[in-house]
Amino acid sequence: MYVHSTDEDNTTCYPAMDQMTDNPFHQWEDHSEVSSVLTLASGILTDEQFNIIFLFMIYTSQIITNCAIITNSLVIAVFVKLGFSEPSNISLTALAICDFTLAVLITWNNLCNWLTYHNVRLPFHSANVTALTGGAQWAFLSSTVAWITAFISFERCLCILVPLKVRILITPRGTFVAIIFIIIVTFCPSFFIYIRYKFVWEFNPYLNITILNTIPVNSEFAILFEKIYTVIFGVIMPLLAFSIVLICTLLLVVQLRKISSWRMSVTSAKSQCVQPEENPAASSEARISQKEERLVRMVVAIAAIFIMSYVPTCILLVCDIVFDEFNQFGVYRRLSIVAGYIISLGQPISGSVNILIYYKMASKFRSVFRRLVRVDRHEQERHELE
Repeated sequence: MYVHSTDEDNTTCYPAMDQMTDNPFHQWEDHSEVSSVLTLASGILTDEQFNIIFLFMIYTSQIITNCAIITNSLVIAVFVKLGFSEPSNISLTALAICDFTLAVLITWNNLCNWLTYHNVRLPFHSANVTALTGGAQWAFLSSTVAWITAFISFERCLCILVPLKVRILITPRGTFVAIIFIIIVTFCPSFFIYIRYKFVWEFNPYLNITILNTIPVNSEFAILFEKIYTVIFGVIMPLLAFSIVLICTLLLVVQLRKISSWRMSVTSAKSQCVQPEENPAASSEARISQKEERLVRMVVAIAAIFIMSYVPTCILLVCDIVFDEFNQFGVYRRLSIVAGYIISLGQPISGSVNILIYYKMASKFRSVFRRLVRVDRHEQERHELE
C-alpha cells in the first residue's frame, strides 16, 4: 500500500506524458527500470483491472476511515469526560488516539492517490513522499496499536489471576508510563527511515517545475540498518504482540468460563440450601467484582475484533518474507498492492467498531456518551411534550 523507490543508482523519475491520459497511475517512469508503484509493469492484473480495483479501494477505504475518525473522536471525548482515575480509561484512550491517527494517515495516502488518479500535478512525487510521510508511520503505528491491545489484555489477565493484588500492580501512573514506553519503542523507530531515505528537490523538465522527491542513502550502514530495524520492528514485534493478544484472550475466555461455572454452582447450591463445595482456585478467581468481570468481557471483545482484523496482516508479513516476488517491487506487485490495501481496511474497521463495544458493555461510557450527543436531553424533552 505504501511504497517508495529503492533504486540503488538514484535514478531520477519523471512523468511519462504520453501515458498520463491512458493510465493515470503511469505518472512516473524510471527510464532505466520501473521503480514506483504507480508505474506498475508486469503482474497478474492488467492496467485497466488494476485502475478500477485501486480506485474502488480508495473510495471504500476513505468511507471506512471517515467512520474511524468520527467514532474515535467521540471515544476520546467521552474518556476525557470520564477522567483517568481508572487505569483502563488511560489505555483505552491511548488506543483510540492511535486509531484516530492511523485514520488520518490513511486519509493522507488516499488523498494523494486520488489526486494522482485524476492527473492532478502535485509538487511532489506522490508514491515516494507519501511513503515517508505516512506509509512508514502507518506501519509502525499499527504495531503500536497491537502492543497497546496486548497490554490491555495482559492487564485484564492480572485482574483474573491475582484479583487481590491488581490494584497494587496496575495503577494509573504505571499505566501511563507503560503506554508512553510502548509508543517510544514501537512508533518512534518509524523515523529511522530517514536514515535510509532523504528528501530532495528535483527539477522536472517535462513540467518545467521543481518537485519534492526522495532518494535512498546508499551507504553500507544505512542499508544494513534498514534491514535490521525492518525485521525487528516491522515483522518480529508486530507478530509478537499479536501472539500475546491471542494467548491472553484465550486465557481470559477460559478463566471467565470457570468463574461463570463457579458462580452458577454457588447460586444453585444456595437455592437448594446446600453448602457449596470449597474450590480454592475457583473461589480466588471469582473474587473479582461484577464490574471487573464486565470490563474483562469488554476487553475480550476488543481483543477478538483486533485478532480478526490483524490475522490478514500477519499473513501478508509472512508472505513478504517467504515469497520474494510477492512485494511492491516484485513480479506480483499489483496483487501485493491490492492485498495490502484490502488488509489495511482492518485497522479502521476495528477502530470504528470499538465504540459499539464500549457503548454496549460500559454503563458509565454509555451514560456520558448519551449526554455528549444530547440523546438523554432530547428524550426528556419528548417525554415532557407528551
